Amino acid sequence: MTPRWPVILFDLDGTLADTINLIVTSYQHAFREVIGREWDEKEIKSWIGKSLIDAFRGALGDELGEKAYVVYTKFNEENTERLIKGYEGVPELLRDLVAAGVRIGVVTSKRRPPAEWAIRLCGLEIPLLVGHEDVPAHKPDPRPLLKGLELLGATADQAVYVGDAPVDIVAARNAGLPAVGVSWGAGVRAEIEAKEPVALCDTVDELRAVLLG
Repeated sequence: MTPRWPVILFDLDGTLADTINLIVTSYQHAFREVIGREWDEKEIKSWIGKSLIDAFRGALGDELGEKAYVVYTKFNEENTERLIKGYEGVPELLRDLVAAGVRIGVVTSKRRPPAEWAIRLCGLEIPLLVGHEDVPAHKPDPRPLLKGLELLGATADQAVYVGDAPVDIVAARNAGLPAVGVSWGAGVRAEIEAKEPVALCDTVDELRAVLLG
C-alpha cells in the first residue's frame, strides 16, 4: 500500500464518528426548550461542521442563541453514550494509515471534551486533535486546518482533508489543501460534489482505495 498523501486530516462528526442523530436530537431538544418548537432538520444538518454557538446565534440571535447553546450542551453530554455510533471499518482504516507511515489528525469545530469522548467511544486512535477552543475562527475559515498542519509539522502540499460536508471542502480549499468528500454523514451528496473535492466516497472501502491505493 502506497499512501497518496503523507498527511491526512479528518473531520470528526459524520466522517469518523456517526454523531448525526445525536447532534440533530440535541438541536431539536434545545429548540423545543427555548422557543417551544423544533427546527427544520435539513437546515440543522447543514450546520454540522460549523461552530455550534455561531449556528445558534445565527438562528435565534445572541441572547436566545446562547441560552439554546447551554441547553444543547447539557443534553448532548447526557445522551452521547446512548446515541453515538461508530462507522464500520473506520478504526481499521486509521490504524492501517498509521502503519503505512501516514501522519493523521482530526480537525473539528466540536469542543475538545465531547470530541475526545466521541473518539474514545468509537474506538478511534487519533494522535492529534484540533478542536473549537484551539483556534479563533472556524470552518470554512482555513485557520483550523492550518493549525493542524502546523502541529504535525506539515505543509499544505503534503496533506489532504477528509470531510462529509460542503463546509469541509471549502475550508480545505481556503487552506490550500485538496479535499476528499464522504457521503455517509450529514452532507447532501450533490452539494458536496458541487464543491469539487478530488474524490467523493460512498463507502469506507472507497475511501481506503483513495487514501491508500
